[in-house]
Amino acid sequence: MTENAIVWGIAGLTAAGVVARPFRWPEAIWAVLGALVLVAFQLIGPVDAMAGIARGMDVYLFLIGMMLLSELARREGLFDWIAAIATSYAKGSPRRLFVLVYLVGLVVTVFLSNDATAVVLTPAVYAACRAARVRDPMPYLLVCAFIANAASFLLPISNPANLVIFAGGEMPPLSRWLSTFLLPSIVSIVVTFICLYWTQRRTLLEESLAAKAERPALTRSASLAGWGILVTAVILVAASAMHVDLGVPTFLAGTITTALVLALTRQSPAETIKGISWSVLPLVAGLFVIVEALDRTGVTGLLSGQLASLASASEAQAVGVAGVFVAVICNLVNNLPAGLVAGSAVQAAHVSDKVAGAVLIGVDLGPNLSVTGSLATILWLSALRREGLDIGSWRFLKLGTVVMFPALILSLTSLILL
Repeated sequence: MTENAIVWGIAGLTAAGVVARPFRWPEAIWAVLGALVLVAFQLIGPVDAMAGIARGMDVYLFLIGMMLLSELARREGLFDWIAAIATSYAKGSPRRLFVLVYLVGLVVTVFLSNDATAVVLTPAVYAACRAARVRDPMPYLLVCAFIANAASFLLPISNPANLVIFAGGEMPPLSRWLSTFLLPSIVSIVVTFICLYWTQRRTLLEESLAAKAERPALTRSASLAGWGILVTAVILVAASAMHVDLGVPTFLAGTITTALVLALTRQSPAETIKGISWSVLPLVAGLFVIVEALDRTGVTGLLSGQLASLASASEAQAVGVAGVFVAVICNLVNNLPAGLVAGSAVQAAHVSDKVAGAVLIGVDLGPNLSVTGSLATILWLSALRREGLDIGSWRFLKLGTVVMFPALILSLTSLILL
């Protein structure tokens, strides 16, 4: 076997381990193990491996900031307060609660990112389901997973992966971004809702909700945590508009908010820090090392050549093929590292906005196929496990097939017709 074939084999086995979780080991173990095997067999040097890890620094800081805000809001009771309000607006209707959760998820995704929807909204939705005495909270929790990806290309800030595709000063101004992605985003959001609702309609019809839930008092610390989340949203929108990386602003916002709340309540930071899903960080780092090794096999040059050839033959064909291909690949290696490779290929191929847009839609929407397709879905899964819930990979894949492919195909079609 050639060295390149071995690297691809290790990458494939790592992806399989992350998806299937043999021995029920966490996803992070398989990602780190794959990276260590590459280094141990000298398929990637320690310096190159560290370079791969360093490429994810902005992502690590972004995640730490968001997870701090989420854990703080959960501990201070902000989610319970929001849950009671959501339940009262639902007025005992499971379908109304389903729509309400979808709309809130849409707003959170667009202005705080898809990772924030997974980290911040999922615990709030679970709290709402408890307050409403829902027998099966999974339909409402699934909303958090699917809207997080379906709405994640409406604005550049809606998904950190968006900034990767147009890295290197190629980020289009907001007006051009919206002219490319507004219609495909609307199609994605609407079609995802219709398909997801159709798959969950029977459970919703059989469900019953408490008409009212006792609304807990909003403490000063919970209010401060809420303001911290809102201020973070404003900061992220401003940072995105100025083409500033999102990691440092998010980390600072989360750290400062946490420090203020802990000072107000005179609590030790130990419990808040303990509640964060730290395993997500080595998972991401391991995936970045895998991608660094794959990049050195010449995959970027190969993909950029194929993409340029497709685009020169037919732009419409390039949009369809590139979008679907990238969407599927993201579920094999996760969309963040896949976005890094795809972004490099797009820049090297010098393709049109529509073809680049198709790649971005594949990176953002494609992960709705599997539980490990995007970092947001992995974070969502971690949030579920914190509450003692889980969903099997096969069950999610069957659901994702029904929901993702119609949304993807129609979104790409709308992009071609623009």
